[in-house]
Amino acid sequence: MYYNSLNKSLKMSRLSGFCGALALSLTLLLNGGQVNAQDSAAAAGGSPAAAAAPAPASGGGDVEKGKGLFSNNCAQCHAVTAEALVGPGLKGVRQRTPGDDWLKKWIRNSSAVIASGDAYAVGVFNKYNKIQMSSFPNLTDDDITSILDYIDSAGAPAKAAVADTGTPAPGNSTAQSGDSGSPSSLFTFVLIALLVVMLLVLGVLLVIVTILSKAVQPSAATLEGTTVGGNTLVDRLRTGLSNTVNNPIIRSVVVWLFVLVVAKAVIDGSFSVGIQQGYAPKQPIQYSHKLHAGQYKIDCNYCHTGVNKGKSATIPAANICMNCHGVIKKESPEIQKIYAAIEQNRPIEWIRVHNLPDLAYFNHAQHVNVGNVQCQTCHGEIEKMEVVEQRSSLTMGWCIDCHRKTEVNTKDNAYYDKLVALHRKETKEPLKVANIGGLECSKCHY
Repeated sequence: MYYNSLNKSLKMSRLSGFCGALALSLTLLLNGGQVNAQDSAAAAGGSPAAAAAPAPASGGGDVEKGKGLFSNNCAQCHAVTAEALVGPGLKGVRQRTPGDDWLKKWIRNSSAVIASGDAYAVGVFNKYNKIQMSSFPNLTDDDITSILDYIDSAGAPAKAAVADTGTPAPGNSTAQSGDSGSPSSLFTFVLIALLVVMLLVLGVLLVIVTILSKAVQPSAATLEGTTVGGNTLVDRLRTGLSNTVNNPIIRSVVVWLFVLVVAKAVIDGSFSVGIQQGYAPKQPIQYSHKLHAGQYKIDCNYCHTGVNKGKSATIPAANICMNCHGVIKKESPEIQKIYAAIEQNRPIEWIRVHNLPDLAYFNHAQHVNVGNVQCQTCHGEIEKMEVVEQRSSLTMGWCIDCHRKTEVNTKDNAYYDKLVALHRKETKEPLKVANIGGLECSKCHY
């Protein structure tokens, strides 16, 4: 069917000439290749993403719940793989430890297990430089089981996708590549044909340019002093230019255009005063958010401890860095700068990236803890930044626009029940931050 459509299109395109036919053929070829690829993927039994389903939970826990608990409590020191970070990698932890009951005791209070003289616990403690693991007494048995099931599912091999006929998905890749042989050769033929046509057109253009250059040679002679109608061409050009410059209307238009351009530049410049969008200063220690927050999935709250509690998110103290780097990469020149600051009892002079004017008030806890605003909303995709920069403008208009568009999360919060009831009497629109005083001057200005 593909080739029938191609032949039909070629016949219709002959009315527009050879070049038009080739262009249409190329378009049909590209579209056909895309359809064939999609058909092959459908024949393979579905998308590749469907082939990588995680293994089911082995301990009856909630894997999704375990993933969240692991990210919030464990990911700072442990990996679900065999890679050792601050503590050991957790792949196969159920198989190499005394069992789930022992793990529950260890996770809730590792110090007590070590103090009891447990041989395995003491061995792990000594192997990892006697670093004390944090205790998690608030985790229930179901929570710990969910975490362990998530670790098992994350370390399990992905299952290969199988087509309805029972043939493994990789086997279809050969047929897919074999089916694409004919379109590939036709595509090469079309490219060669287009190249030949372009060369022919280029040759014709060169001939036309040569003919025209010979035809205008007398006009070129006038530039050297030959007269046409009693005046040289240079004199006529000079006279026309002089008349244009001396024309009062043209001069007025030019002057006003210049004034308007300068005025616009001044106004635009005044609006950008104090805006540091794109500001990315060089810090005294090269710290990569892409590595820590991106690759190792360290939660922002682990380092910026004030983000849920107060106005400022706070800059991490050196002792937070030492929770990991007391063991990891101690010989790194950048980590040695932290050691030097601690030994000399001086703070690390980090350079502030996001600056608000003194007249503006912003509270991190109000937005993050109550409003459930994600860090990326204001700071951009911080987990992808090698060097942190200010991604948003942080202007008054930017903040107001956010308050006008953001819906208030009122679910399971009795504080908002009366406000929601009053709001629904007036309109069916969702309750926005602007509706609860988000545009009042005193909210952001003292």
